[in-house]
Amino acid sequence: MKHDTMTEAAQMVITHPEKPVWGEPSINKERFIAYLERVAPLMLPFLQHRALTVIRYPHGIPGPSFFQKHWPDYVPEWVRTDVEGASQNMVCNNLDTLKWLGNQLAVEYHIPFQKIGSTGPEEIVFDLDPPERAYFPLAVQAAQNMHDLFGRLAITGFPKLSGSRGLQIHIPAFGLGLSYADTRLFTSLIAEMLVRQSPDLYTIERLKKNRGGKLYIDYVQHAEGKTIICPLSPRGKEGATVAAPLFWKEVNDRLRIESFTIQTVLKRVKQGINPMHAYFSCRNESLTAIIRHLKKHVNNR
Repeated sequence: MKHDTMTEAAQMVITHPEKPVWGEPSINKERFIAYLERVAPLMLPFLQHRALTVIRYPHGIPGPSFFQKHWPDYVPEWVRTDVEGASQNMVCNNLDTLKWLGNQLAVEYHIPFQKIGSTGPEEIVFDLDPPERAYFPLAVQAAQNMHDLFGRLAITGFPKLSGSRGLQIHIPAFGLGLSYADTRLFTSLIAEMLVRQSPDLYTIERLKKNRGGKLYIDYVQHAEGKTIICPLSPRGKEGATVAAPLFWKEVNDRLRIESFTIQTVLKRVKQGINPMHAYFSCRNESLTAIIRHLKKHVNNR
């Protein structure tokens, strides 16, 4: 295991700072890393102590890409690595490590739902996935329906854009001691309730070819070993869109994915706009009672 030390970190030099990462809008590597540096105080709490998977675009976007979740042999000594089983997982606990990853053109940052060494999730995430970006209003409507349902269940959720074509709803579950089997009872209940409410709009059909143009409510993705795009992570899409956290009042008919880019999100952060500021202090203790009730129902079948 390598530990965080700052002896060499501050000396990191951005290689080829002028290298284009996005063509439209025009963003080079230096500007991309400047974005990571500015949003780091908001982004790092979601990355810390989690086995990270990145998607690297060595020649910029659009271009070939590859997933990476293990440290390369040339990783500097001051970058922390963690061993879990037989693999050395990437962990990003500080700004210097984040900047180093950015210098490797790691554009997307995907995180699991639990910390290293834990087997239970610290959050629940629903992925509202329309068949294509043109159907994004379906994701908005599903999120609104979900928000109304959560209000009746005394649950606090935090919406964010996927940065690709849909929306994702994060539900903190810190300190509740839930297992993935527990959370599956809850996620399947919510998904089934929404499909029952609007069967012509939503589906839980896993095969895309069988969805019939409906929005897919992906609750299966919330499982051990699965990952979700980290809040504030850029996406490897033309337009430099971002997985941007939102206020619920922003989830409306005027919402557009393409309005939340590296440039516009950077402005929001500079203005102190942080829709997930209360995320890590939220406990959602009502989840415990709901899941306990669901377990009794299953056992009494």
